[in-house]
Amino acid sequence: MDVKDVLIDAFGRIKEEVHGAVDGLSAEDLHARPAPGANSVAWLVWHLTRIQDDHVADVAGLDQVWLSQGWEKRFGLGLPRHDTGYGHSAAQVGKVRVDSADLLTGYYDAVHDQTLGYVRGLTGPSLGRIVDERWDPPVSLGVRLVSVLADDLQHAGQAAYVRGLLQRADS
Repeated sequence: MDVKDVLIDAFGRIKEEVHGAVDGLSAEDLHARPAPGANSVAWLVWHLTRIQDDHVADVAGLDQVWLSQGWEKRFGLGLPRHDTGYGHSAAQVGKVRVDSADLLTGYYDAVHDQTLGYVRGLTGPSLGRIVDERWDPPVSLGVRLVSVLADDLQHAGQAAYVRGLLQRADS
């Protein structure tokens, strides 16, 4: 197994978690917030997808799927075009509303496809390329991809947790 196979497997697991977190949820459940100011499943999945889209497109030199494939218009959230959800207030979280889980998984799948297309071309040595010099030490491609994976897994886990709370409340 080489480095790209590990990354492909890791991103594939995120896709499974994203679908598992939203499949079968009603629009009401997608937007439910377990406490005032908490994040909804819809926001968590949208945010993790925006982060992956933004960060991978940046290191790959590609356009964000959000903009290039018209997802921004399909969602129609009324947020700035390049907004990823980072630092959102409770009111901004509330703006992330969708009619169904299909919109969330459709966008995630499109980002996943672009991510895998990029990752398939990587080699071990390419992971050492510096992609962000604003940090000390500067961030390498490998570190950035692991950061995206960690963020995605954290937010997918949170979405699954909120889903579990909703299902427990319904039973």
